[in-house]
Amino acid sequence: MQAFRNCGLCASGNLFKGRTDFLVARRNMSVLRVSAACVQLLKDKTNVFCSSPVHQRLLRLARSKAVAFSVSSGLCAVPFTQVENLSHESLIRRASCLVTDSANTYLSQTTLALVDAHTQYAKALHTLIALQKRYITSIGKLTPAEEDSIWQVIIGQRVEVSDRLEECKRFESNWMNAIHICELSAEAAYNSGAEHACTATKTNLQVAQSKVEEIRKISREAKKKLAETKAEEIQRMAEYVSSIDINDLEDIPEAYLRED
Repeated sequence: MQAFRNCGLCASGNLFKGRTDFLVARRNMSVLRVSAACVQLLKDKTNVFCSSPVHQRLLRLARSKAVAFSVSSGLCAVPFTQVENLSHESLIRRASCLVTDSANTYLSQTTLALVDAHTQYAKALHTLIALQKRYITSIGKLTPAEEDSIWQVIIGQRVEVSDRLEECKRFESNWMNAIHICELSAEAAYNSGAEHACTATKTNLQVAQSKVEEIRKISREAKKKLAETKAEEIQRMAEYVSSIDINDLEDIPEAYLRED
């Protein structure tokens, strides 16, 4: 810029000093050409600087600052909502929502435990049914040792069925408590004005009761099949005893004569 000023001053001073002097005019033309060259050089330097990566980064930084300023200015103009007044009614409503959340968690856990217990109980029953059917088809065909071995397995399976049934009863008690707690929490939520929490709890109650009823039905069907198998076993045993000679009763294994 200093060179540009000097060139301009030289041109203005020498151009108007003497117009009649040819040599002076010729020298002034030289000065003009030098000044034009200076201007072109400065223009080229300016274009190079504007196209450089540094200049581009400066432009992006300036734009981002401008956007940030506009966003912050917009946020300042947005009115924020005030926090709900902590009145007794609002605190009770919040507490009732917390109670329903805890009750729903308790219900879901006890329902899952009860469904799993009934599932294992039904599996144990079906295993016992299969053993009983195998025993029925083998009456009169096994040796005393084989007979005793089968009965040991059947007795062990009956113990497992009994344990699974006790587990079902224990989880049934917990599940009934969860049902009662959910009903009370739903009523409390409704009375406090938390209708959404009340509706959600009632929906969870219906789903839990539906699932438990389905698995109970499976267990009842398995127990019914076991009773039918027992009746079939008794009938088959009576037919076998009536088909042999009375003198051979001493040779009948003890397993056939026991009452189950």
